[in-house]
Amino acid sequence: MTSTPNEEPTLADVIEKLDKLSSDSEKFNDRFSNYQQATQWVVQLAFTLIASATITIIITSVLRK
Repeated sequence: MTSTPNEEPTLADVIEKLDKLSSDSEKFNDRFSNYQQATQWVVQLAFTLIASATITIIITSVLRK
């Protein structure tokens, strides 16, 4: 009957995992920033389209009279 020794993580292992978590966090922040910018762009585009449609309707109704 052989038993595997219960290995405790070393300080180097802990530091390595912390570095990996830090880089994962940076990747997440970059993705979130890109998503936020894309969302702002879509919202600005939607408002621009709504404003231009409104102005077009107002101008055409004024010119027809």
